[in-house]
Amino acid sequence: MNQLVFRHLGLVDYLETWQKMKNFVQDRTADLDEIWFCEHPSVFTVGRQGSPSHLLNPQDVPVVHTDRGGEVTYHGPGQIVVYPLIHLRKRGLLPKAYLEALESAVIDTLKEIGIIGFLVSGAPGVYVQGPDCSGPFNGAKKICSIGIRISNDCTYHGLSLNFDADLSFFERINPCGYKGLKTANIKSLNSACSKQEIIKILERKLSEYLIEKKH
Repeated sequence: MNQLVFRHLGLVDYLETWQKMKNFVQDRTADLDEIWFCEHPSVFTVGRQGSPSHLLNPQDVPVVHTDRGGEVTYHGPGQIVVYPLIHLRKRGLLPKAYLEALESAVIDTLKEIGIIGFLVSGAPGVYVQGPDCSGPFNGAKKICSIGIRISNDCTYHGLSLNFDADLSFFERINPCGYKGLKTANIKSLNSACSKQEIIKILERKLSEYLIEKKH
């Protein structure tokens, strides 16, 4: 089984990190998988299926068109961004099972701190229920976005989990291509938890789903 290394990169430039992920996939050794945790300065990213029409008012925030799946999203301080660099075949994972593993790891992490997360059919990511039932998805708010890329059985890109991000930036876009979709932060739902606590739980859950026993 491949060795797994967790790396904590801190606040890092999106474009530079994207290039480092691509370099890792191209040059990787077969016996090493890594999972990178980081944050990015404010940036809007557009996936391969993304439409510029969903960038409503980016103003001075950079826009990067990437090679991940999915639509338009925002990255910025206050998010927990996770990039698993995993060799799927070596782990015995198919792409669908890999995506489900990411979603399940986030849902389990939220559950440990008393937050109910759930999936919305046809819209990858993890959601929490808002205070009313209006708007897209009956008032559900997105708390975690997922967009991945697989090249030669190896994954890059990943997920962003809102901890205490400035959610007003999401109002400048149609998040994930959905008009009026609202977003949520962990901190507003559980003010007692720390970012480091969430990271530790998420590390453990990713290990369980991607590495140890749940596939």
